[in-house]
Amino acid sequence: MQNLLIALSQTPPSPEGTLRPGLSEDQITPGTWGFLLTAFVVVLTILLIVDMVRRLRRVRYRAQVEEAREAEREPEEAERAPEKGEPEA
Repeated sequence: MQNLLIALSQTPPSPEGTLRPGLSEDQITPGTWGFLLTAFVVVLTILLIVDMVRRLRRVRYRAQVEEAREAEREPEEAERAPEKGEPEA
């Protein structure tokens, strides 16, 4: 494995900066459609991330409100509990 890595790292690049015979520049570039598709995927990904963050924030806020409600209920329930435990005369 090490010999393979050494051989690959020592292989010099092709001195020619030209294309193989039979290929033109238009055949190897993504072109306008490639750019538009990539831009669409980027915009869609950004929108999905923004939506996910919004949903996570909403869930977190709901959990905080629920915890606050529970914290308010605990003292009220603690005050009522001794009253229920008293024997009736």
